[in-house]
Amino acid sequence: MNQLNNAFTLFLSLLVEAMPFLLIGVLFSGLLLLFVDERKLIAALPRNPLLGATIGSCAGFLFPVCECGNVPVSRRLLLQGAPVPVAIGFLLAAPTINPIVIWSTWVAFRDQPEIVVLRVLFSLGIAIFIGCVFSAQADLRPLLQPTVTRSMRPSRSALADDFPKTGTQDDTKPALLQSGSFLLGQPEGPVRMDSTILQASLAAATPNKPLADRLRLLLENTVQELRELGGVLILGSALAAIIQVAIPRDIIISLGAGPVTSILAMMLLAAVVSICSTVDAFFALAFASTFTSGSLLAFLVFGPMIDIKALGLMISVFKGRAIIYLFSLAAQLTFLLTLFVNLHI
Repeated sequence: MNQLNNAFTLFLSLLVEAMPFLLIGVLFSGLLLLFVDERKLIAALPRNPLLGATIGSCAGFLFPVCECGNVPVSRRLLLQGAPVPVAIGFLLAAPTINPIVIWSTWVAFRDQPEIVVLRVLFSLGIAIFIGCVFSAQADLRPLLQPTVTRSMRPSRSALADDFPKTGTQDDTKPALLQSGSFLLGQPEGPVRMDSTILQASLAAATPNKPLADRLRLLLENTVQELRELGGVLILGSALAAIIQVAIPRDIIISLGAGPVTSILAMMLLAAVVSICSTVDAFFALAFASTFTSGSLLAFLVFGPMIDIKALGLMISVFKGRAIIYLFSLAAQLTFLLTLFVNLHI
């Protein structure tokens, strides 16, 4: 019974800590949809993988969200047709490369400024590298959930292929009653309302709507995304709480002496405790006297990218194969970089 109470307390603490940041991310997602001309924004984003991943990774300064808020913003970028490196870079780096997290890390490790600098550099480097790797997948749709792909705006190259002569959508007559579509009654006749038409009509309508109507659409979009992402956040928080209670923390901490085992232990701890990136530096500070600097960096770098709580949110966007790719690349790069710190710094 005591373990059940502890698990329930941990579950509530994770949920209360994460929900405000999820709400912030959803609000940013809605603002991006309704108040930003996404056509100009997407057109301005670079198509070069390295430059795109760098800009996406540094966008956390404009959208200071944690690992619960970066998922809805990244999903919105994908839905609007942003280059893959931009969305992946933001997904992985935004929880760390933002002023709030950098400031909190500095407050916690002001006596070890190298921790602050290396956390930023490692997070940025890993996010850029993985963003460039995913750019090799020209079409990300096979790695995304069907609910996301149905709402995605086609890329510019896809539009050019579909409309080679005039470049306009009016030249095509899509087949009616395709999977995932429905008919919309119009004065000139029925129109198949698929995700492309829906996104285009919404993008064309929202900039010209009065402020009150745009605020209403913002509220509706926020409620819809909270319904989609809030459920998986609850499941992820519950799973993280159960694992924390089931695995004695002493077992993980006992591994913290060696340069290799300490990194593995802190990476495992980062995934299990699922603490928000805005306060994880203070949690890591408690282990500063017993763990190596490299293992502390592993906790601070790997945790915001991959933890059990955020994993539930990522499953709502990516298929399992894509999450395994993200997890494997982030884990290997974090391990190698922090092992270098343990052995040579």
